Amino acid sequence: EVQLVESGGGLVQAGGSLRLSCAASGFTFDDYNIGWFRQAPGKEREGVSCISNSGGITYYGDSVKGRFTISSDKAKNMVYLQMNSLKPEDTAVYYCAKTAKYYGCSFYRSRYDYWGQGTQVTVSS
Repeated sequence: EVQLVESGGGLVQAGGSLRLSCAASGFTFDDYNIGWFRQAPGKEREGVSCISNSGGITYYGDSVKGRFTISSDKAKNMVYLQMNSLKPEDTAVYYCAKTAKYYGCSFYRSRYDYWGQGTQVTVSS
């Protein structure tokens, strides 16, 4: 059974940092790309970052470039999202997701077939 479990969310002041973790299981980690998305209240879910199955290619949304860093640990089947210089507008539920077979990294939600339950990130001003 495919499982993606996020952790690491919480409450932080503006300018602070958090590191989110995504624990993956139930599939061959090396074969799929992993993305991070977020959804704020009343807004659509948006792509934040994605890392290729090799770990060598990363993508970032324009709003997080230069502040967030995605990484993976293949030995542990983990993907991380280091978030620095957090802003109140980063407040959202953050989800990790696995791409469906044959799809590369993108921010098209339809290309992801399994999602985690999400972790709340709240940034206070």
